[in-house]
Amino acid sequence: MKKLLLISALATPLLTGCIVAVSDGEVDHNWAGHSNWQKTQKNNREKISELSIGADYQHVLNTFNTPDFTELVKKGDSVYQVLYFATNSRHSDGKVTKDECTPLVFKDAKLIGFGSAAMSEIL
Repeated sequence: MKKLLLISALATPLLTGCIVAVSDGEVDHNWAGHSNWQKTQKNNREKISELSIGADYQHVLNTFNTPDFTELVKKGDSVYQVLYFATNSRHSDGKVTKDECTPLVFKDAKLIGFGSAAMSEIL
């Protein structure tokens, strides 16, 4: 086990592309039985519709509540950040998955787009 940890620690700086994802694929909001989730998601959709290409990462992050999921990818000389916000849950089970979220994609801290089309830029 110690050898595996040592190898991982030594190999990490050698990676040219790295993905950091926060979450196990599902977030528990404890929304079950409440209409709050619908209001929150409607609010997220409205905020997303007002975004402009080139918007600053920190400004956008300050505009929203905490993202449901986040990802960070370095590809070549650029850093891509993805913020996922719940926008289209089908029922109030209290859990949110990535397919119920809209991704906001940033390249070098500037918004390049949102949704699946923007995600294709980093895949």
